[in-house]
Amino acid sequence: MLKLHNSLSNQLEEFKPLEENKVKMYVCGPTVYDKAHLGHARCYITWDVLYRYLRFIGYNTTYCRNVTDVDDKILKKADTQGVTPDVITKEFYQSFVNSMKSLNCLKPDVEPFATKTIGEMIAMVKKLIDNGYAYAVDGDVYFEVEKFKKYGQLSKQPIDDLMAGARVETGEKKKSPLDFALWKKDEKHGYKSPWGIGRPGWHIECSAMSKKFLGDTIDIHAGGADLTFPHHENELAQSECANGCKFVNFWLHNGFVTINKEKMSKSLNNFLTIDDLVKKYDSNAIRFFILTNHYRMPVEFNDEALNSAASGAKRLIGSVCDYKKTDVVDNSFVEEFKNAMDDDLNTSKAMAVLFSLVDKIKKEQNPQTKQTLASTLITLGEVLGFDFSLVKKEVSDVELLNMVKPLYEIFNLDEKLNAKEALDEIIKIRTDARANKDWAKSDLIRDELDKAGILLKDSKEGTTWLLK
Repeated sequence: MLKLHNSLSNQLEEFKPLEENKVKMYVCGPTVYDKAHLGHARCYITWDVLYRYLRFIGYNTTYCRNVTDVDDKILKKADTQGVTPDVITKEFYQSFVNSMKSLNCLKPDVEPFATKTIGEMIAMVKKLIDNGYAYAVDGDVYFEVEKFKKYGQLSKQPIDDLMAGARVETGEKKKSPLDFALWKKDEKHGYKSPWGIGRPGWHIECSAMSKKFLGDTIDIHAGGADLTFPHHENELAQSECANGCKFVNFWLHNGFVTINKEKMSKSLNNFLTIDDLVKKYDSNAIRFFILTNHYRMPVEFNDEALNSAASGAKRLIGSVCDYKKTDVVDNSFVEEFKNAMDDDLNTSKAMAVLFSLVDKIKKEQNPQTKQTLASTLITLGEVLGFDFSLVKKEVSDVELLNMVKPLYEIFNLDEKLNAKEALDEIIKIRTDARANKDWAKSDLIRDELDKAGILLKDSKEGTTWLLK
């Protein structure tokens, strides 16, 4: 029986979907104006695991994760660079897609773009005005917070306390400092609306996209803890006031990633991009690092922890390098795994089950039993998103030479070099290309090695290679 910590009640609750065997799940996606960082990795790996687990235990799950491609930060960057906003959003959306792929995150079932859902946003804003919860002022539209008496219930902040700390920015025409923008006047980057040329506020985007693709009431809404207020609080308020019913049954939030005890964020300029991270660690190491900790707790990033995670992941994946997944599994381990995951996605306990399997595989003498245990490990490991195609195997010098041989002609290498010497020479060629900022050549070399089954890892100490 799956139990999840609901941020709204602040309690562990038994998960019951609105419809039998069906789950509607919405996760706040990226604002595509910059590269994704380790904090995003923590968020999207967490909800990727939830999605995988819901499907594993038999739920027909629809996972919707939006793309915010109209936003103040996007417009500011576009104006600064002298380009149109879509130039920025296309670049960083593709970057995000690549980052998610490198982390072995499954694609969501639905991935709506804010700019493709403007009509639904305008309709929702109209409904809020008609229902008496919003008002228009000189091209802007605001949600009137004091009309929604339950405001603050998600973030556990009474309206009086919020009012005491609120302030009105210069130029705003709000009735109350707590009121938030549903529609913003913007004649340069805007869209036609009943209130003039403008664009949606951030919060209304998610409410409209969730409603369009999942319906008025959904089972799960998830995201980072930093979104609880004001974003999720405002989503809750405007959705319930527009739709006249409960918006979300389970609100789930993952904890921060910290560096030197500070939250990782772009504003603090202490973030490590996923692109940088995967040059040094593969997806299994990164997942191992993140899943060792409970999803609601903060995670302190450091190289020592990730190096330790890389070793753990290598042991886990390497234990089944000679086996394949079959339909035959050991149900006692499956039940133990499910008991751990049913306890609010306790991934650290679930991984302990995997390592029990590692130990048992090592000791088991019967080949058939060994295969069953290995298949069980692969099956359960894939629920956590580990990629068993990244099995690292030891190969003989002859096998390595056969892998590397096609590269000799491509890079005009001396045939007298052995395989390891050839790889060192190729890395030197790539290092020189990077020093000369010949990124095309550098990428070509990485791609050719990748085809040969060899992965490059860049670090401060230099570049090393390992077998995929």
